[in-house]
Order: sequence, then structure tokens, then C-alpha cells
Amino acid sequence: MTNTARTYERLVMNITAKDGTNVILRPVRQEDASDIITAADDIIRGGRFIQKERARTLEEEQSFIRDVAEKDNMYAGVVIDNRVRGIARLVRGELKMKRHTALFRTWLGKEAQGKGLGNAVMEYTLNWGKIHGLHKINLTVFASNKVAVKLYEKHGFVTEGVQKEQAFINGEYDDEIFMAYFYNK
Repeated sequence: MTNTARTYERLVMNITAKDGTNVILRPVRQEDASDIITAADDIIRGGRFIQKERARTLEEEQSFIRDVAEKDNMYAGVVIDNRVRGIARLVRGELKMKRHTALFRTWLGKEAQGKGLGNAVMEYTLNWGKIHGLHKINLTVFASNKVAVKLYEKHGFVTEGVQKEQAFINGEYDDEIFMAYFYNK
């Protein structure tokens, strides 16, 4: 096991949610694939804040989990009752000139929502980025997702731009905000 792999496996946070639920944030494993698919599918069917139109197949998700680990990216599971109920992910730039950046994506399934876990997910993510030498984390968020925008701003993300009426969801246009977090500023 490489030093990076050992560091990756050590990144575990134990949290008590605001409702008293015990939650673990940890790197996802192959055996989490089914839970991730189920939770993602529920969000896709019921939500407007996920940029995904279908959940991955089991084979696709398992392949993605392997790929993330091999490329030194972050894929963390939000674990409640021994099941992944949400994720946070950082995918580094593919090109050498962009390896100092990473794209952030996250979502929480209904079992993880309303428990005050956003701050813990951000703390975990920012810590991972610092340990792995990132300079910048990028994300996009819909303007109507005011809770998420406020959370990102609270953790030091700044708006880099807005694409007006970029998404058409449930019969309405929504702006997409491009935000970034800079280390060492």
C-alpha cells in the first residue's frame, strides 16, 4: 500500500449529528456501490439539486470507485447505520497543468438530510484537499439552492461567475453559480 493510499484510508471522521445520529465520513469502498446507487437514484427522482439524470449501474459505480482511488481523488461516503447515505467527491484535473485543482460534488440522501452534516462534509473535504496539496477546489451550484450557497460561502468559497438560466428544471430556469476555494490565500 502506498503512502497516499494509507493516508486516504486514515481519513475517517466520526460525527454526532444534531439529532443524535452517529455518522461516519470515510473513503468509499467497493462494497458501498449498491448503497450509493440506491441513494443517488432517490435523489435523482425527487430532487432538483443534483446534476445527474440516472444513477450508475453497479459495474459503473464499482469501476468509478476503483478509478477514484487509482487517480488519487477523494470519494467519501456519509455512513449512517452502516450504509452510505450520501457522498462527497473531489476529482483532480486530468492534465498535469490542472492537477492542483479539483472539482467538488456532494449530495445527501433523505436519511442524511436535515442533520446538520454539511459543515462536517466541508471540513472533511477541505482537510483532504490540504493534505493532498490542492491549491483550488471548484464547484457549481444552482442559485436556487440557497442553503448550499450559504454553506459554501461560510467555508470560504467565492463566486467566480454565474451562467444565467443555465439549467431548466421542473419547468423553471435556474442560474448556475461557479464557486472556488483557494488554499494559501
